[in-house]
Amino acid sequence: MEFNDYEEYVITIIMAAGKGTRMNSAKSKLVHKIYGKELVKRVVELAQKIGSDEIVAVVGHLREQVQEVLGDSVKYAYQDELLGTGHAVMQAKKYLKGKKGKVVILYGDVPIIRPETLKNLINKSIKNKEYATLLTAKYENPTGYGRIIRDEGGNIKAIVEEKDADPLQKKIKEINSGIYCFDIEELLNALEKVNNNNSQGEYYLTDVIKIMNDEGLKTGAVIVEDNTEILGVNDRSQLELLTRVLRMRINSEHMRNGVTIEDSNSTYIYDDVEIGMDTVIHPNTIIKNNVIIGENCEIGPNSYIRENCNIANKVKVGSFVELKKVTVGDGTKIPHLSYLGDCEIGKNGNVGCGTITCNYDGKNKNKTIIGDNAFIGSNVNLVAPVALGDDVLIAAGSTITDDVETGKMGIARERQTNKDRKKK
Repeated sequence: MEFNDYEEYVITIIMAAGKGTRMNSAKSKLVHKIYGKELVKRVVELAQKIGSDEIVAVVGHLREQVQEVLGDSVKYAYQDELLGTGHAVMQAKKYLKGKKGKVVILYGDVPIIRPETLKNLINKSIKNKEYATLLTAKYENPTGYGRIIRDEGGNIKAIVEEKDADPLQKKIKEINSGIYCFDIEELLNALEKVNNNNSQGEYYLTDVIKIMNDEGLKTGAVIVEDNTEILGVNDRSQLELLTRVLRMRINSEHMRNGVTIEDSNSTYIYDDVEIGMDTVIHPNTIIKNNVIIGENCEIGPNSYIRENCNIANKVKVGSFVELKKVTVGDGTKIPHLSYLGDCEIGKNGNVGCGTITCNYDGKNKNKTIIGDNAFIGSNVNLVAPVALGDDVLIAAGSTITDDVETGKMGIARERQTNKDRKKK
């Protein structure tokens, strides 16, 4: 969790109680994944990145699945009856009582907001002494969203839902994202006055804005710059859409930092990946979490770099290569059609086509160590645990089960025998 450098205490409440029936799944919508991370876990990580002093998840439907994912990284409130957003926040009141500061409201199915956007929301709320600060957006077609009603001075007066809006209000293009930063004490006061006298019989958090305005409390808004940040997930089509948005966002950031990505549409780079400048990523490449790639490397096409790999500078990882928990030294080449797992490879080596580290014995994963300047011939099996020294040469077609000392050549294959063919 990042250090809270705000002037006030910040608590984040995450709405995570909904059913998500449109996913048509036995799993909670919130535990479906984007790029290997559950939706709700992404939102918790977002709350951590903005420096929340405390995080509360309001859980309900299939709560056990959500709690299994989040563990003790958050505190929990329980919403047994789904009676609206206001009702959800009411279930977390025990965490708010007696505290002064700000409370941020997020949603477990809105996972790709940038931390900087929320920090701007919190900082504006504190700096301008606003009791409620909304994150809003402007849509050319705002149909279906609650409209932001402002007075002549630009202050927010209320939020009007689509079904309650008159023809003039429906022309308003500024909409409510549902994400808020409230003063803790005044939110608690307003929640006491929220009722369910509406057609749905629910308690709406949007009513808090009108209550605060009626009491003369200052409210404001931050208009999000990129509307994709507030996209939510209701079904699998939207899940795929958010995956595409996140992919393009991550790829664009790497390209801004000096990485060449030849085809962004077919390149999947997960979170927490570092890539040095002037590295080239060829099409159909997947790079998963916690991978570090140095400068002037060439990766792909059709390569798969799995978690926890550390690739140095001027390394080539060619076509149809899979790496897992691998450290590769400067200048080493792994041109094509190889699987290397749980191994260390030194600098200036060459790994021939078809090389495999046999790292799993059925019970345990074992390690292979290869020194500097090694030349591994084609179609070689390295049966771990095994260590190859510097300047070794492994003959093509060998299955290596014993260590090879520095400067030695390893050969482990049956001697060729040619026999006469039998005639019919």
